[in-house]
Amino acid sequence: MKLHELSSAIGSRKTRKRVGRGTSSGMGKTSTRGHKGQNARSGGGVRPGFEGGQNPLYRRLPKRGFTNRFRTEYAIVNLEDLNNFAAGTEVTPEVLMEAGIVKAPKDGIKILGNGEITVKLTVKANKFSQSAIEKIQAVGGQTEVI
Repeated sequence: MKLHELSSAIGSRKTRKRVGRGTSSGMGKTSTRGHKGQNARSGGGVRPGFEGGQNPLYRRLPKRGFTNRFRTEYAIVNLEDLNNFAAGTEVTPEVLMEAGIVKAPKDGIKILGNGEITVKLTVKANKFSQSAIEKIQAVGGQTEVI
């Protein structure tokens, strides 16, 4: 096989449509645009979602809900994730980020009581669930709200 013998696979390359090149091409005169009207003009056509002037779907449906700009969104950490730390460790948001448990603390960190904890730790976070506080203290650990 030589360079001049190489060719692309059949059907992988499509020749572009050359319109407006005479009547014998089959795409002359109106250049496949039909006769007159909005779509025949340059820059013609309607926007996406246009329904011919009738009230469009996005205006027929009611508006619902709102977004509270002042909402605090916490990064969630479950108790079972804290078992990776050695006993007696002081777990802070910085330590959780270094360990890769929390990617980016949004407005703070909340510890939830999902799973069991077997290690005695001092946990510092912005918020705790009641079950998380009970489980940490049952093992002999401490909780501190930052």
